Amino acid sequence: MPAAPSAPARSPHTSLKRPPAAERVYTHIKEAVLDRRYEGGTLLTEGGLADAVGVSRTPVREALLRLEVEGLIKLYPKKGALVLAVSAQEIKDVVETRLLVEEFAARKAVPASPQLIARLEQLLEKQRQVAEAGDLAAVAVTDRCFHAEIVKNAGNEILSRLYDQLRDRQLRMGVAVMEAHPGRIEANITEHGELLEAIRAGDAEGAAQVVRRHVGRVRVLVRGEDR
Repeated sequence: MPAAPSAPARSPHTSLKRPPAAERVYTHIKEAVLDRRYEGGTLLTEGGLADAVGVSRTPVREALLRLEVEGLIKLYPKKGALVLAVSAQEIKDVVETRLLVEEFAARKAVPASPQLIARLEQLLEKQRQVAEAGDLAAVAVTDRCFHAEIVKNAGNEILSRLYDQLRDRQLRMGVAVMEAHPGRIEANITEHGELLEAIRAGDAEGAAQVVRRHVGRVRVLVRGEDR
């Protein structure tokens, strides 16, 4: 009986599929908006985006529609897409929501598990490393991950999902604060250390007070009211 034909050899790259064109455009724009390479007030054109990503205009339109729904841009027919600036109301809403969720979570984190303490120590060290490298986008991500880890450990799935919805706004505001107030990077790391120590010590109210002071500064700094 003749042997069955062998399957064609697979290239090591065969299984690596490139994301769809619209997804690549979406990721390009969103990352640029969040790390402020595309600042509020920037007018993006379909042609410019198509050239930047190396695609046709059709996936650009698809990506822009998706980003408009998310509130990051405003489409203007035949003109392009305007990157929306962070409004004072948005800052207020985000800070108030963060305070409600994070103060609750900080109290619930006590007594903390060894796993939570170890994870917060890891994230704090990571934040120090990316801060030393001057990578503001990475600092913003690790900053948010530190808080998100505490929220996740509160054991309330509804609050965790609500907090996840703030992610993009938090990252954008975080980069804005660090660009305008470089000294705030070290201050954030110091305050994260204070929060970790309060949780480690089993001081629920102390942890909540650190959160209140730490998060409350965001509104002042993003609006340029710091003195």
